[in-house]
Order: sequence, then structure tokens, then C-alpha cells
Amino acid sequence: MTPTERPFLTPPNPDGEAPRGAVPPALFDLAVNRADAALRGLRPADPAPALAAWHARTRFARRVPLAAVVAALAQKPREGEWYWAGGAEGGWVAGKAPFP
Repeated sequence: MTPTERPFLTPPNPDGEAPRGAVPPALFDLAVNRADAALRGLRPADPAPALAAWHARTRFARRVPLAAVVAALAQKPREGEWYWAGGAEGGWVAGKAPFP
């Protein structure tokens, strides 16, 4: 999933940038929720390239591996409004996210 759009702040890396230690739960939640919002806004026919481009351009999201974001998004229920909470071990919660 190599994005074709440029410019990027850093070269695209689906594994994310190696953070010092574990990704904080709030950062993971933010990455998943913002990725979900980006896909809802873009409505791409194929979400993989759009998500890879978003991941490469978004500074905070690059600390979270793209595969982890994709896995979380794949678990999202189809009906209703949901947000991710609880970090990498979390899940989808019904309702609107308490932060943007």
C-alpha cells in the first residue's frame, strides 16, 4: 500500500515510526478515530491507498502501525455511530467520541 500522492513529511512507512516504548492508548484511539473520519469524508472506492496516504501524511498517526489501524477499522460495526476507545486492546463504543 504505497501512497502515490506527494509531498510527505517523511517517507511512507506502513509499520509506523518506531516509538520509544508502547503507543499510548489515547494516541492509538486518536489514530483509529481520525482514520475512520478521513475514510468517511473521502469515501474512496478502494480505502487501502487513501488510508495509506492519510497515515503517511499524519504526523501523530505515523507512531501507530498502519496494520493496527486497519485491523481496528475492520472491526467497526456497520450501523450507527461508533468510536474506538481503550488503546490497542480496546474496541468500538457506541456514540460520539468525547474528543475530536
